[in-house]
Amino acid sequence: MKTRKMFYCTQCGNETPKWQGQCTACGAWNTIVEEPDAVKPSSSKSSGSKSPRNRKSSASPISQLDTQEEIRFSTGMKELDRVLGGGAVVGSLVLFGGAPGIGKSTLLLQISHTISKGRKLLYVSGEESEKQIKMRAERLNVSGENLLVLSETNLSDIISSTVDSGSKVLIIDSIQTLYNEENNSSPGSISQVKDCTMSLMQLAKSYEITVFLIGHVNKEGAI
Repeated sequence: MKTRKMFYCTQCGNETPKWQGQCTACGAWNTIVEEPDAVKPSSSKSSGSKSPRNRKSSASPISQLDTQEEIRFSTGMKELDRVLGGGAVVGSLVLFGGAPGIGKSTLLLQISHTISKGRKLLYVSGEESEKQIKMRAERLNVSGENLLVLSETNLSDIISSTVDSGSKVLIIDSIQTLYNEENNSSPGSISQVKDCTMSLMQLAKSYEITVFLIGHVNKEGAI
C-alpha cells in the first residue's frame, strides 16, 4: 500500500503538503522534514483490537449533567495538586514537559507511591528496564502492591496491559519513545507523538483512566 507523504515542521509541528524552506506557522528556517502519514488500519486487524476507539459514546442532555461528577484525587504533593487545580482529575491527560535530566521521571515515580495507595497504577517506561525502575524506586522508598511496572514502547501492548490490569492511572515515560505499529514514522517523530497521544487521550476518556505523559523539551525550548 502506497503511503501519502506529508511534511512537518520539527519546531512547531505544522503540516504542509510540500517542502518549503521556511515554516509559515512559526517562521523557522530549514525545519521542514518529510514523513509518511499514518497508515489507516485494516478492518480485519482493528476488529479484534482492544482500542478504546471501539467503545461507543452517547450524548446526554446538559440539564441532566452533574457538575459534582468530576472526581479529583491527591497526587501526594501539595504544590502539584495546586497546579492541577486541586488534584488530578479522573479521565484526564496531563503532560509533564521539561528538559532531559530535570527530574520528570523522579517526580512521577514519587507521586506513584501515594497514588497507588488508593488506586491501581501502571508505570510504563520506554527508556529504562523494569529492574532499573525497581532500583530507582528503592532509592526513593517507593513501593506498593498496586504499583505495576512495564518496560514497553509498543502502543497497542501498553493499552492492552492498562485495560487488562484494571489500572486507573497510567504514567508514560516518555511519549517520545512510543510507537504505533500502524504508523510508518519512526518513534519520536511528530507524526508518532501526535498519534500516540491521541490514542492515549481516547483511552483516558473511554475508561476513565488518568494519564500522565512525560514529554522532553528540545534545544529550542519547544515540547
